[in-house]
Amino acid sequence: MRFLSRFVVVPLGITMALAVGAAFVVIAHRNTMLAGLSAHPEAQLEYFVSVVFGGPVLAFLLSLWAFYTFVPSLIGVLISEGLAIRSWMFHAANGGLSAWLGWARTQDTHGGNRFLTEPRLLVAAGLAAGLAYWIVAGRTAGFWIPIRSPHREALPPAR
Repeated sequence: MRFLSRFVVVPLGITMALAVGAAFVVIAHRNTMLAGLSAHPEAQLEYFVSVVFGGPVLAFLLSLWAFYTFVPSLIGVLISEGLAIRSWMFHAANGGLSAWLGWARTQDTHGGNRFLTEPRLLVAAGLAAGLAYWIVAGRTAGFWIPIRSPHREALPPAR
């Protein structure tokens, strides 16, 4: 039963990690985006039109970056499930390292976009995503309950 429950909990944890990572990046760039929009009030309509028509293209490009981030993190999840690694540090490091690898792999496609030139924010989002995964699924990682040494009875007091 535990094995089957992992097929529900792990995708839920991955979904929550993706949501937390995306929310982290959006919230971190919120002030920069609002400053750019308020600097050019007449560009707000153009911004809306470009998002409506360019949104699908942007989503496709970001999904390529997410793919390069998702594959290393999935390898880390499989390792943690296979070896029953339940450490929050492992899952946070997995998220941070995966985000950095995704950034490094797609660095030539950034094209001077100031939101993606600095990896610190993306690594911090990866750390937050790794912690979110640990909260949902990482604390109980493993396809089986690890076998622990049986508790021995305490020795009777010396007489």
